[in-house]
Amino acid sequence: MGTAGGPESAPSISELRLLYGGKPQDWPRPLLHQGAVFEEFGPLPVRPKLEGRDMLQAELGEELFNERRLSGSGQYACSSCHNRELGMGDGLRTAFGHDRQRGNRNAQQIFTAGFMHELFWDGRAVSLEDQAIAAMTNPIEMAGEPARIEEWINSDPDYRAKFAALQGEGRITLRQIVGAIAEFQKTLRPPRSKWDRMLEEGPSVFTDEELAGLHLFRTKAGCANCHNGPLFSDQRYHNIGLTYYGRKYEDLGRYLLTGKAEDVGRFRTPSLRAIGQTGPYMHNGLFPTLSGIVNLYNAGSVTEKREASLTDPAAPRPVLDPLVKELNLTAEERRALVAFLETL
Repeated sequence: MGTAGGPESAPSISELRLLYGGKPQDWPRPLLHQGAVFEEFGPLPVRPKLEGRDMLQAELGEELFNERRLSGSGQYACSSCHNRELGMGDGLRTAFGHDRQRGNRNAQQIFTAGFMHELFWDGRAVSLEDQAIAAMTNPIEMAGEPARIEEWINSDPDYRAKFAALQGEGRITLRQIVGAIAEFQKTLRPPRSKWDRMLEEGPSVFTDEELAGLHLFRTKAGCANCHNGPLFSDQRYHNIGLTYYGRKYEDLGRYLLTGKAEDVGRFRTPSLRAIGQTGPYMHNGLFPTLSGIVNLYNAGSVTEKREASLTDPAAPRPVLDPLVKELNLTAEERRALVAFLETL
């Protein structure tokens, strides 16, 4: 196994092509800070090919994913915010929902949702089914009512026939509806990328700049402390300094779910797969470009200066995650990092 080179001993491009020529477990060690939980990079797990009933359920789930009658107004479907042509997001800073209400969080890509342990930026859903119900019934998202959703689906002869083919005659329930949507979501995968090819064919696939960016990602830039494994996510929660504590647009993150002081400002680490196609970025869609994110981290994020929460007087002040540190990347290094991210 190689070693991570510091700024004074950064490997040359020819050396990097040798160092990254094998399997990820043989690559240069990542530069990790205390508290990081690291899983080596690798390809996404391969799911078994669907057949028979499972295939029919996933196909029905895709139809329901695009069904606007699941919303209160009949105008919004799951695909309204998770559009395949927009990287399974919506391309907006924060999502619009029922009656054109704007939410306060960015619609994440769901290519990797089937691999996640918890869902939403704050992890409030522990299954794809729970995630679907939460979105359908949220008054500023789809604003659907469970009883009305069931009534719509049960009154549709086509849906009745398709559900009967799967599970026999009987009233269709909301859990069965979201169960089919969940099966469809499990079939989703990010589009095949340059990164996938690099894992299969080796570093010759990458340009010099992209390869330099990969090495920086694992070492000097510190990205791999949180963005690791096949998903490029540790699936944990971190405060990176974008709480807007005490100001307009304040969002206390996971704290709003748990009430725990240590969760103020924490959000789940998003997967970076297909990140070049899924902007704007961060939980509030603050950054339209990847270079903006890299610049934020390069500066060590931002410091919260307000003394009291705007929305919850009892909320403690947020504490920046110790994994976030000033990086001192050069302009050339920042460009290389962005080039690598765009391969994912």
